Amino acid sequence: MKGLSMGFAIGIVIVAVLILGGATYIVDETQQVVITQFGEPVGDPITEPGLHFKIPMIQTAIRFDKRFLEWDGAPNQLPTRDKRFIHVDTYARWRITDPLKFLQRLRDERGAQSRLDDILGGETRNTIAKHDLIEVVRSTNREFALSDDLADSAGARDQTAAVVIESGRAKLAAEVLAAAQQRTGDLGIEILDFQFKRLNYVEEVRREVYNRMISERQRIAERFRSEGAGEAARIAGEKERDLQRITSEAYRRAQEVKGAADAEAATIYADAYNADPDFYRFVKTLEVYRETLRTNTTLLLGTGGEFLRFLKSSR
Repeated sequence: MKGLSMGFAIGIVIVAVLILGGATYIVDETQQVVITQFGEPVGDPITEPGLHFKIPMIQTAIRFDKRFLEWDGAPNQLPTRDKRFIHVDTYARWRITDPLKFLQRLRDERGAQSRLDDILGGETRNTIAKHDLIEVVRSTNREFALSDDLADSAGARDQTAAVVIESGRAKLAAEVLAAAQQRTGDLGIEILDFQFKRLNYVEEVRREVYNRMISERQRIAERFRSEGAGEAARIAGEKERDLQRITSEAYRRAQEVKGAADAEAATIYADAYNADPDFYRFVKTLEVYRETLRTNTTLLLGTGGEFLRFLKSSR
């Protein structure tokens, strides 16, 4: 009988502990709680940390995170206003501001993530579709940093001067954030931040960009080749001009020397002729003989010719 009383007392203690344990719950600093009774919320959400009470076995404490939560969007291929497709990867930060509304509308974080996929993904698509590609990939109107070979390119300067960014990537992100915040006001959540994590061209656009870069480099190379051909032609022209000048100077000098020599020779011949005309005639005739009469030379001459005068007189 005594043992039965002891067991009954222990059972009562256990039941009391279970009842008391189910009647209390602790709210952490990072949590907020909504109390439900038979699945329906009762009372106001509990956001203050500490020990709290509820009706055991009837009421249930549903806990929600109070901290900033992460949303990581799936990468999508989106079209811009100028019909260019780009890969867009985004992320956002959000938090639960009204746990009661959150429970009623979204139930849990999985439901919230799914709803954010629809809201943020749709607003991102709408915003990208309203702007040109250059507005999405750039944020400011700062000048392009051109390399030395492109800095002198008039086409590159004109292209950079023609680009005017009216919105830019930062404003597009703010536009998506503002539009999404309007759609989440009645869900018990607040989107704190939205950013483009990564933007990349699709293969077709990337190919166009590469082709444009190749064309620009080829144009610069062609300009260098043209300048080089012009410089080579200039050097060749100067060389030909200098060569003709040197040749003409040498020819003029040679003609001057030759003329002076001929003049001096004529003077010597004239002096010799004036000194003794017969002897001069005789010497010149001998020179003609030496030039004319070679070995095995046969001449048919008349006896009255001047060419035989000295030969006849020698007999």
